[in-house]
Amino acid sequence: MGALWIAHVTVTDAEAYGKYAELAGPAIAKHGGTFVARGGKFVQLEGKERPRNVVARFPSVEVAVECYHSPEYQEALSHARGASERELMVVETSE
Repeated sequence: MGALWIAHVTVTDAEAYGKYAELAGPAIAKHGGTFVARGGKFVQLEGKERPRNVVARFPSVEVAVECYHSPEYQEALSHARGASERELMVVETSE
């Protein structure tokens, strides 16, 4: 089954986070991830609002988690730490 990687983000340092975004995209693509949503209009109905929301589709939960732990993504993530407040989850799809 496929999986969705869902991130809710508040950027606190745009320059550092820009470096994260520059590196994260290729790391995600290397693991078969494709972006479904990146920013864009949203309506917060419940919970804490984060102004940036990103959804990527992966072939499976396992591949999405493997991507997260990969050296390429961890390098990208080193630029996001301290430059953002974020929640990230992987959810298996029913397709």
